[in-house]
Amino acid sequence: MTENTAAALPDTRDRRAFLAPLLSTVVTVPMGLLSLFYAGISPMACDSCGGEVADAFDASFNTAWPVFLGGLVVVLVVLLASWFLPWRRRNSGRRVVLALVAPGAVLFNTAVFYGLVDWPA
Repeated sequence: MTENTAAALPDTRDRRAFLAPLLSTVVTVPMGLLSLFYAGISPMACDSCGGEVADAFDASFNTAWPVFLGGLVVVLVVLLASWFLPWRRRNSGRRVVLALVAPGAVLFNTAVFYGLVDWPA
């Protein structure tokens, strides 16, 4: 007879399953709010601009802002997925990976936003 490898996986309830999502939430939510604040006030960087510089900044910001907000939605989905995975031991690796990806996704999202905007010199 062959051995069933799926039955060999531990399927017991993981009592520490909340730790990785909790730590990720404590780090990710403030990072996301801070990045949202700085991205939201970034149009003030071109308050004194005029002409072609202001037009280039506005055009790039109007593209980068929806991309940034969409990235924050992705971060929220990843963070919620780390919470809503079934609290079984077999999912602990996935839960930790999702919990680690969330703050990294905030950093990546912020870098993409600041890379898309045509900042005045």
